[in-house]
Amino acid sequence: MPKLFRNLSLLFTLFIVLGAAWYLTRPAPAPSEPELRHSYSRALAQAHNGQPGAARVLYQQLARKDLSPIRRISLLAELPNYPSPQALKLVKADLADGQNLLVRHGAIDAVTRLVPDAQRSLLLGPLLDDDDQEIRFHAARALLGLSPDDLGLYFARLDAVLDEYVQALLSTPDDADGQLQLARIYLYNDDYTQALATLKHAHELAPGDLETVAVQVRVLEKQGQNDASRQLLAEQLIAHPDSALLQHELGQWLIRHGQGEYALLALARASELEPDNSDYRYSLAVTLHQMDQVEAAQRQLDEILRRQPANRKARVLLIEYWKQTGQLQNVQVLLAELEQQNPDDPALQQGL
Repeated sequence: MPKLFRNLSLLFTLFIVLGAAWYLTRPAPAPSEPELRHSYSRALAQAHNGQPGAARVLYQQLARKDLSPIRRISLLAELPNYPSPQALKLVKADLADGQNLLVRHGAIDAVTRLVPDAQRSLLLGPLLDDDDQEIRFHAARALLGLSPDDLGLYFARLDAVLDEYVQALLSTPDDADGQLQLARIYLYNDDYTQALATLKHAHELAPGDLETVAVQVRVLEKQGQNDASRQLLAEQLIAHPDSALLQHELGQWLIRHGQGEYALLALARASELEPDNSDYRYSLAVTLHQMDQVEAAQRQLDEILRRQPANRKARVLLIEYWKQTGQLQNVQVLLAELEQQNPDDPALQQGL
């Protein structure tokens, strides 16, 4: 009897050990769908609002394989504010994702703001040989503004894809957006006559699209018709006095023609009309700084960060401006916030 009891005890102990081992080594239960939705929403909010830990949770979400294309694209749109080797790895994976065409387009858009121009060509240049025509064209649009030096080995290939793109755009003459893009390509190729004719057609298709006017101003300038470009801007501003886009374009025109003092008025007006447009306010800040109005420039950048705490571009420039004026306490505050957002930010690694 004692021997039977001892055997039963050993068997019972063995069951307990095996059960414990199974419990400890079993796969973790998959998060429920509500938990996944919550973690995605939280990561997107943290990244958009520049909260501490934003980069970490953003990277975690982008590492998932079960996100819908729309959610991945939303996360990719936030990625340029959180550069790092990990961010580069994630966006490169999405550039090559043959299963999700929409995600690849989102990744191309992210790259244009995530990396410097020369690095952009290294990432997007290979896509000029992609099997998908729309990917080739999107990559070409993203590379269009780069210099020959930045394009490097992809300079000739870009020209070939642009020729293909032109033929595709010519086949859809009633598409206003396509005609505007066609004009940009003609401008890039210094074909000003064709560019102006195409812009005229685009304006007829969409009279309210003022982006067409902005491109037309650039074309006229490239032709040396400065008076005509200025007159066009004046006429359009009379017709659309509350257009932030035209006010900003006027400011840029004045800067290009050495009239920075007057440009400030137009750039300030653009920011007043669209106070949340960080690009307009950033241009105003840079111009103020160039006119030796450093404190005013700092205030504009500070306003960007008040409205958009995640805006890395404005933060890095404001740090530089504070350093120039010896306000090291303000520099330390901005750096500390940047480190909380993204401890792997290259600016921190380079000792900004």
